[in-house]
Order: sequence, then structure tokens, then C-alpha cells
Amino acid sequence: MAEPDDGPLRIVVVDDHPVYRDGLAMLLGSVSGIAVVGTAADGEAAVALALEQQPDVVVMDVQMPGIDGIEATRRITVASPSVGVVVLTMSEDDGTVFAAVRAGARGYLLKGADQEEVVRAITTVAGGGAVFGAALARRIAEFFSAGPTGPEAAFPQLTAREREVLDLVAAGRSNAQVAAALYLSPKTVRNNVSNVLTKLQVTDRSQAIVRAREAGLGR
Repeated sequence: MAEPDDGPLRIVVVDDHPVYRDGLAMLLGSVSGIAVVGTAADGEAAVALALEQQPDVVVMDVQMPGIDGIEATRRITVASPSVGVVVLTMSEDDGTVFAAVRAGARGYLLKGADQEEVVRAITTVAGGGAVFGAALARRIAEFFSAGPTGPEAAFPQLTAREREVLDLVAAGRSNAQVAAALYLSPKTVRNNVSNVLTKLQVTDRSQAIVRAREAGLGR
């Protein structure tokens, strides 16, 4: 945790639900050594606020309209690497966890976390550490210790997001279901599917599914 002489840790809270956002901001603001310097209701506002305020930590919701929390995290960490991001979400599925890690988040907490857990995560990330919770940390370690998986080896031309989309498409999900699972807009999913078809040099979705399943995706 920052030394007292450094002043309080400066925090930005981002969530599209006003009751949760204001409640969390009030809760954190009451903690000694923490000052909430701003709140935002969507990803675009979060990026602008983070770049303006340069807080120690942004507590970031994932599922939001427009720019989601994953993309907002990516933009913030690219533009201001000194700003730590703690992702706070209802979801603990592997896709969301790994997307947050790839985007540059250094903390990942479920919304059921108590005040002590949230404060500990903020102070740890502000000090340069990472917090993913015991269960999530174990799954992340297992994922990376396994090395490159079939999909990465089979389709190196795809981005991580395009592989996630292809995996869900190969599992029989519609674009709307893919959008819901990855917290993306339908337009973003359509663009990703189009990119996948182009990169795999196939003419339609069914051919892409066949290629993907042959490589072990969609299971």
C-alpha cells in the first residue's frame, strides 16, 4: 500500500448500474487511505476519465453498453501503463478471465467479493501486484502452464478475440449468443466472423465450423 506521505490511493469506479456504482464509490470512499476521484457509467467515459485523472486504480465493470470493460481496460493500459485496473464482474468463465488478463487487467474480482477483498485488491494492484482470487489464479496458472493449445497452433493468423468467436460459432452458437457470451455488440461479432471467414479463406460459416471442429474448437 502507498505510504501515508504519498496521500490516499486515487480510485475511479466504473459500472453502468448507478446503485451499484454509487454504493461501491461510497463504500471505498469511506476507507482510510482511499479517495474516489471519479465514477463513470460506460467504457468510453471510463477511458476519458482515467486518462484525465491518472488514478492509481480503476475498478472496472465488464458488461457495459458501447465500449465494454475489456476494451476500456485495453485502451487505458495501453495509453497509461501506470494505471492499474481491477475488473469486477458477475462472470467467472474462462473466456472473460483470460480476455481481462490479455487486456492488461491486474486484478479480477467477482461482484460478490466483500469490502475487505475489494480494498485488498486495490491496494495490491496499486503497489504493482496482481490479484485474481485463489480459484481464478489456479485456473490461469493451469491455462498458461499447458502451453499453446490446438486452436492457437491451428489458426495463428487469428487474433485472440477472433479465436474466441470462432470457438463459440463452432459450438453452434448464434451471433446473438456469441455477443452475449463475450459481452460484445452484435456488430462487433459480425465483423469478427467476417474476419475469420476471410483469414480462413472459406466462403461461409458452415465451412468455418468444419475447419474449427477439425482443429478441436467448439467442444
